[in-house]
Amino acid sequence: MKKKITFKGTSMSLVGRDLKVGSKAPDFRVVSQEMKEVTLNDFKDKVKLIITFPSLDTPVCDLQVKEFNKRATSLSDEVAVIGISMDLPFAQKRFCQINDIKNAIVLSDYKFASFGKNYGLLVKELHLLARAVLILDKQNRLRYLQIVEELTDSPKYDEAIEKIAEVLRKT
Repeated sequence: MKKKITFKGTSMSLVGRDLKVGSKAPDFRVVSQEMKEVTLNDFKDKVKLIITFPSLDTPVCDLQVKEFNKRATSLSDEVAVIGISMDLPFAQKRFCQINDIKNAIVLSDYKFASFGKNYGLLVKELHLLARAVLILDKQNRLRYLQIVEELTDSPKYDEAIEKIAEVLRKT
């Protein structure tokens, strides 16, 4: 079944795998701000809070990264907070430096679209990532998936933080 979201009310298609909560998370290849390849294995033995967003150059995405960066300070050191977008690594680095983003690792899917395709979050019409929040446990099982239906809306921050606390209690 094709997944749909909207962008300013216009229907958009998400392409890639259709993941279900409880399923094993697929690997991915993204690029760090230092232009190095990063995979899921780089976060082994951590609970992963992964946020995806279209572009840091938009107000909602800007807020999303800042909000999860701020809230990450209260999370366990067992949690890796990972932000992924199609923004170029140079733009991500500049954004993180200007906004003092130190609790979240911001990565780029621009080169391979590997994360977007493997997690079913690539917006076909825009070649950008959908706005989503995912939580993977230490065994890389998908424990939570929130895909924001309207691309310009914010995610449910409190719900995501509650869910990560629940996953941490069970580890």
